Amino acid sequence: MKPTGLLSKDNQLYYYKHYLSAKNGSGLSKSKGSRIGFDGMQWRAVKKFIMLTSSQNVPVFLIDPLILELINKNFEQVKNTSHASSTSECKVFCVPRDFTTFALQYQLWKNEEGWFWIAENMGFQCLKIESKDPRLDWIDSLSGTEIPLHYICKLASHAIHLVVFHERSGNYLWHGHLRLKGHVDRKFVPFRKLQFGRYPGAFDRPELQQITVDGLDVLIPKDPMHFLEEIPHSRFIECRYKEARAFFQQYLDDNTVEAMTFQKRAKELLQLAAKTLKKLGVRFWLSSGTCLGWFRQCSIIPYSKDVDLGIFIQDYKSDIISAFQDAGLPLKHKFGKVEDSLELSFQGKDDVKLDIFFFYEETDHMWNGGTQAKTGKKFKYLFPKFTLCWTEFVDTKFRVPCETVEYIEANYGRSTTPGNEAAHPLRSGWRR
Repeated sequence: MKPTGLLSKDNQLYYYKHYLSAKNGSGLSKSKGSRIGFDGMQWRAVKKFIMLTSSQNVPVFLIDPLILELINKNFEQVKNTSHASSTSECKVFCVPRDFTTFALQYQLWKNEEGWFWIAENMGFQCLKIESKDPRLDWIDSLSGTEIPLHYICKLASHAIHLVVFHERSGNYLWHGHLRLKGHVDRKFVPFRKLQFGRYPGAFDRPELQQITVDGLDVLIPKDPMHFLEEIPHSRFIECRYKEARAFFQQYLDDNTVEAMTFQKRAKELLQLAAKTLKKLGVRFWLSSGTCLGWFRQCSIIPYSKDVDLGIFIQDYKSDIISAFQDAGLPLKHKFGKVEDSLELSFQGKDDVKLDIFFFYEETDHMWNGGTQAKTGKKFKYLFPKFTLCWTEFVDTKFRVPCETVEYIEANYGRSTTPGNEAAHPLRSGWRR
């Protein structure tokens, strides 16, 4: 690979030989490397990787779940550990395993190819996984543009998995799917054991802090427990940009002043609701017509009259109503009760209201209730069981049902899903 950046190939090799080689004592001293238990391949690979990234000002941080769990168990002790006071035994980085996982915020990386070349000269065998930026999926002319998603750098029997995080609208970090292309040697490393990359993921942007672990200075999330809790719920699904473009080719977008005003108000209401519920620690997702707009056209349906969210009843908190009222959203309606068919409606600006449907779980399905305001008549809407994924909508990170097609068909029928489109766009207020 031809290097780029400030250093020429000869200068990079000189830099590697004279400043990075163990012979010249860069990084940790030889005496530390020979302490009891510090001669494992895992520790040596991590040490060399940290030497490499530090010298090139590559801002990597540790996201390995096993290591973060070990650190978190003794967090206060680890935080107060320095090189001088570190123990003589390797307790974390010497646990036998195939991978150690780090992350990188891509927008902070200045010399990608030069780093890659030096890594190989240090003895690493590196594999780069890249793919098309999914946000450009609807632009045919940019279909060849690819972004780096994952690096796997192997040193002898141990590999460093570097997950590349990309900054997204809404101040969160996204990583892509690790999908191997046809020419990749499937035996290069045991890919199935990787804990990141089975699917795209989204995370809050973490604050970082430096700590010393087994004599190595590493950056980790300032709140490792929060990051660990995010991992099992980080799955991300992208808006269907191509399908949205096809939808607008068939049904022209409504660009009237009224429609654009509603979409602006609905976006503001969604973002305010997200902020309010996040403060309460309440999970929620885009539901009903709001979910349909995201799925079908990647935008808010302009002729809708409200914003719809779903919340599991087990996540209900008694101060939800007061929190929304404090945010400037007075309660408009309250139907049902916590034990049965609860539904809340809040009044936003310009008659745009926020409807929150609470979902109840049964053995083989989920359901939410509905009440007709004029008559008081109650309805029960059934849904197949679903899980929650992250997505991006109106420049914000929101949850949606991962099983989106089944969820929308339960709400609106098969006419709204691929291959079953109705002759006219379905109005978001209709429910089965």
